[in-house]
Amino acid sequence: MELVDALPRGSRQSAVRTQTGGITRVDIALFNGFALPKVAAIIEIFQKANALSVSRQSSRARYDVSLLSAAGGRIASSSSVFVWTESVETHDVTGDRHLLFIAGGAGAPHACRDERLGNWLRRRHPLSEIVHPIAEGRLLLEAARLPSRYSPLLHGDNDARDYYKARPLSEAPTEVATALRIVEEDMGPDVVRHVAESVAPQQNVPFDTSFSRGGAPQVSEQIMASARWLESNVDRPVSIDAAAQVAAMSERNFLRRFKSEIGMTPSDYLLRARLNMSCRMLVESRLPVDKIARRCGIGSGGQLAKLFRKYLATTPTDYRMGKGVPSAE
Repeated sequence: MELVDALPRGSRQSAVRTQTGGITRVDIALFNGFALPKVAAIIEIFQKANALSVSRQSSRARYDVSLLSAAGGRIASSSSVFVWTESVETHDVTGDRHLLFIAGGAGAPHACRDERLGNWLRRRHPLSEIVHPIAEGRLLLEAARLPSRYSPLLHGDNDARDYYKARPLSEAPTEVATALRIVEEDMGPDVVRHVAESVAPQQNVPFDTSFSRGGAPQVSEQIMASARWLESNVDRPVSIDAAAQVAAMSERNFLRRFKSEIGMTPSDYLLRARLNMSCRMLVESRLPVDKIARRCGIGSGGQLAKLFRKYLATTPTDYRMGKGVPSAE
């Protein structure tokens, strides 16, 4: 299946909305073992956009975000964080604009066998303006024989901002880029800039992995895909063999190509991604260090402290205090 199989109906002019448009329903399909970080980022983007919409005296929120699963009720992410969901069978379609995101994560292969979820995707797909799978979420669409549907404004648009770089049609946009682009269409560039800066403050990550996001020309599409897959799976155990399968390479060839093109081994790249995520969580949350370590795929608070001393010459607690966030330890 191609990365971009379909685009929403309409031209650039018809896609751009004014601030007087109706409410947008954002449906996020989840399953046990879904990867939480990317889903949380999408939710945060639309929540912050809602807060700005209300504060600017528009009198109502612009986005209604629904978390859905096959049976509804409590489901677990791959990092053992539980969320409450609504059943897809009882979730109504309204006359409003609908967008659909499909979570990725370790539980995706099992979710592909859930007929309730597959049947619902087939019914909902034609009614959704955008259908955006996140990482392994594409497996659910493939199992249902459905195409992805991304925003046409994310491809070849000269006005694209740094936080959603324009990508060729052979490469899918990230879920964050899609969410930010939707907010800009609805609420304008000033609002989306404020949302983007508050959701993903660049100063909070000590290790630069911009070559994986920016699409450096010396990095092949296969290795780029595996690097993004590693970043999206920092919260669970990851094998080199699984990463090699994402790149459609043998493990030996994958290790050689990854080191040659990225400049470090997949294990080192994964460690940097985990440390970046832990730094963000230390700054943006009040969770104890031990809990942050587990949610970032690092075994314990003690292990995280060793890594911080080795790579950042500080401790997690001192890093948090230096960024102005009180510790909950």
